[in-house]
Amino acid sequence: MAEENDFTPRGRELTGRKMLMIFGGGFAVILGVNLFMAFSAIRTFPGLEVSSSYADSQDFDVRRDAQEALGWTAEVSLDEEAGILTLHLLDSAGNPAVPAEFQALLTRPTNREHDQLLDLTRNSGAFVAPVDIAPGRWRLRLTGTARDGTDYRHNITFSVQG
Repeated sequence: MAEENDFTPRGRELTGRKMLMIFGGGFAVILGVNLFMAFSAIRTFPGLEVSSSYADSQDFDVRRDAQEALGWTAEVSLDEEAGILTLHLLDSAGNPAVPAEFQALLTRPTNREHDQLLDLTRNSGAFVAPVDIAPGRWRLRLTGTARDGTDYRHNITFSVQG
C-alpha cells in the first residue's frame, strides 16, 4: 500500500512566491555587502600617490638610477614606550648621510587620519623624532634631496605589535 506524496513534507509547498523571496533575499544580502565594502574602501582610501602616473613614469628609471648611485640605506627602529622613532640613514661608506633637505611622513597605509609629519633632529648621527603610534601597519615616507641635488624617495613599511 503506497501513500500519496511520501517524499513531500506536509504544508511546505515550494511556491513561486517563496522562490522569489529566497532569490530576492539572496541578492539583497549580496548587494548590501558590496555596498558596505565599496563605501568602506572609499572612506579609507588615502588618495593618489602621484597626480599623473604616466608623467611620473617617464623619468622613473633616471631618478631610480641616480638615487641608487647615492648608495643610501635607511633603517627604522622604534622605542614604543618612549614614543621615539629612530631613523638610521647611511651613505655607501656606512657613514651618516647628510641630505640638503629631508622630510619624513609617518602614515597608515590605508587612511590619512593618523598621518604625522615628523620633527626630525640629529642624535649621534641618526634622525630621531617623537611619534604617537598605535599597534598595526605603518609606512615611513622619506623624501629629500642629496647635497648634489639628487632626489631621494624611500618608503619603509613596518608593523607595531599590540
